[in-house]
Amino acid sequence: MSEGITSVITPYKVEVVQGNVVTREMLARIHPGSSRTDVRDALGSPLLADPFHADRWDYVFTIKRQGTEPQKRSVVIWFDGDSVKSIDAPELPSEDEFVASITRQRAEPLPERKLMLTDEERAALPVPKAPEPTEAQPQGAKRSYPPLENP
Repeated sequence: MSEGITSVITPYKVEVVQGNVVTREMLARIHPGSSRTDVRDALGSPLLADPFHADRWDYVFTIKRQGTEPQKRSVVIWFDGDSVKSIDAPELPSEDEFVASITRQRAEPLPERKLMLTDEERAALPVPKAPEPTEAQPQGAKRSYPPLENP
């Protein structure tokens, strides 16, 4: 049985990115006792700040990207008044690990591209021929134009 065109063409899937990326380096900037302003400066605005639970900020991140594994992480910051009481977070990736995890892997590496010729390769190129003179060489404009200034 022939495979047909559907085996060659894959449908486009929309990349879905939601929430705040929180990395290990970002989370290291806050600790119990940090203010809400410090948390907002380090992590950005929370995805969920519920007025009925004013002591809790949720930073949720999800990404679904074709060619990579889907990711979902949730960081919860608990407050006591204006200062951080505790932090509930999974093992977070470093910034480099996060970038590597969302980078699509190629099946085959790209071939190395040569940008310049060596002196030996340049010398081996054929020398272009000089153009042969022709009898009908252009001799400037054939029309005469009036002068631009009045005499």
